[in-house]
Amino acid sequence: MAGADKTGEERKHKVETVSSDPNDYTIIKEGEAEILMHAKNEVFYNKTQVNNRDISIAVLRTFISRRKEEHEAFLSKRKKTASKISEEPASEPEAPIEPIMQDGKPNGKVEESEEISQDEPCSISEEPVRTLEGKGRVELKPPRVLEALSATGLRALRYAREVEGIGQVVALDNDKASVEACRRNIKFNGSVAGSKVDSHLADARVFMLSHPKEFDMVDLDPYGSPSVFLDSAVQSVVDGGMLMCTATDMAVLCGGNGEVCYSKYGSYPLRAKYCHEMALRILLACIESHANRYKRYIVPVLSVQMDFYVRVFVRIYTSASAMKNTPLKLSYIYQCTGCDSFHLQPIGRTVSKNNSVRYLPGFGPVVPQECSNCGKKYNMGGPIWSAPIHDQEWVTSILADVKLMKDRYPAYDRISAVLTTISEELPDVPLFLSLHNLCATLKCTSPSAVIFRSAVINAGYRISGTHVNPLGLKSDAPMDVIWDIMRCWVKNHPVKAQPLDQSGTVILGKQPVLQANFARAVASLSKAQAKKVARFLPNPERHWGPKLRAGRQITSKHVSLLGPEAVNSIINHEEGDEPQAKRKKTEDPTCIS
Repeated sequence: MAGADKTGEERKHKVETVSSDPNDYTIIKEGEAEILMHAKNEVFYNKTQVNNRDISIAVLRTFISRRKEEHEAFLSKRKKTASKISEEPASEPEAPIEPIMQDGKPNGKVEESEEISQDEPCSISEEPVRTLEGKGRVELKPPRVLEALSATGLRALRYAREVEGIGQVVALDNDKASVEACRRNIKFNGSVAGSKVDSHLADARVFMLSHPKEFDMVDLDPYGSPSVFLDSAVQSVVDGGMLMCTATDMAVLCGGNGEVCYSKYGSYPLRAKYCHEMALRILLACIESHANRYKRYIVPVLSVQMDFYVRVFVRIYTSASAMKNTPLKLSYIYQCTGCDSFHLQPIGRTVSKNNSVRYLPGFGPVVPQECSNCGKKYNMGGPIWSAPIHDQEWVTSILADVKLMKDRYPAYDRISAVLTTISEELPDVPLFLSLHNLCATLKCTSPSAVIFRSAVINAGYRISGTHVNPLGLKSDAPMDVIWDIMRCWVKNHPVKAQPLDQSGTVILGKQPVLQANFARAVASLSKAQAKKVARFLPNPERHWGPKLRAGRQITSKHVSLLGPEAVNSIINHEEGDEPQAKRKKTEDPTCIS
């Protein structure tokens, strides 16, 4: 108890050193970082984003180790090239040194070392370019991180204190109260945070534009849409660096306002069961379009839909030739209005002839005017990113790191469950089907997921789950095969007669070409399911979701977001600060239905 009292006294003393009135603040601890949170809603802090911050730290750790491996591979290749040159006759011209290839693409980190850094008046620190150490040696500087929208600075502080090998962390905000809070929290977290984290009052867009290719990692986590920051963000990342981006405007991305989504992201969403994965793919397509304007392209390593937002982690490279492959990674979607059938229309294609590749428009249309299964019309959406949204090697490495350091992740249970599910997804299958939706169309009882998976596997196709929806199923089986399996299921489990104009009636009116085999397949359960590993966890507490934007006055109407206890304590605190004559009457939140 004496130790606990001493710790409490030390915290109180630390609060007193950074605040004139310690009673106005509460200490919030997350991971190894602590922040001071004012009782009033002056600076935005979102407790629910602990999942977001934990998974970002896990990705950063893997990125730093991969970056080191790539650098060592580059030095090894450079050494071999230099030895070959030294063995050639001196009269021959010296051959240029080729940059390291990352997945068949040039790693721009080499280009960075060859560029001449220029002193800028707004530069916050010395440019961390690589320096020569002896003949043929290049030093790898610690990575620099930019948190473009820092608010309390909690994320930047956790990066600095918890990620080994990280260099400078720059925390930006254009709100004075947020910058003051961030600097207060940097001081509160001691010398380690003070030596690594810098807080600046600046517009993130202007700052990123004035610091092109300077940051190894750029983190965008705005309150709402990140679209206005993407153009400057893709320019501030070094070649081979990483952009981490969050979008919380899910109502827009999931089809609630299609015209707004098109204006922000350049893609039209569809309201379907796969809308959350489509939101991920719309965001990736938007980032790619911004990168292409500067002869750059993205390589996704992890894309997550969690809670109330989507979060993507992409590496950015520069290559005018590789950028030509972008139309091959984008597709339009045709979604039937009557059944769950959907089809993808690639934007581009390639033709190889005499060791040369020609880029041509994609063939179309991929669907007739009316759905071949039920006869209804199609809605068209997109374009979306139709290439893989995860790198399974990265996912495996991140998951292994999370399990190895489980005590250092406050949200370990949730992020390990999500990463486990992602590791078992089919990487090359865009979007997914909903088994319950298929059965709702036919008005039939639903087969178990194991039975349906077995039928698909026995038909010679692959199938997996998805982290986006516990009822979603990814499969490379064509829709004709899916409906044939369902027709065979209905033969054994008859349904009541339905009106002739119903989609289900039209589908069941056709005889199946494929005779489904519902015998239990070995691979019908994933490894996680077989081991009974939790993959979809409930929210840890009530009122779990996005909180109020900073600066808004908290009233009784916010009970659904914060809970009655939190609202009461904040309102009572505000009333205690105001003169008696100026106190406003507020409703009792517990009486609100």
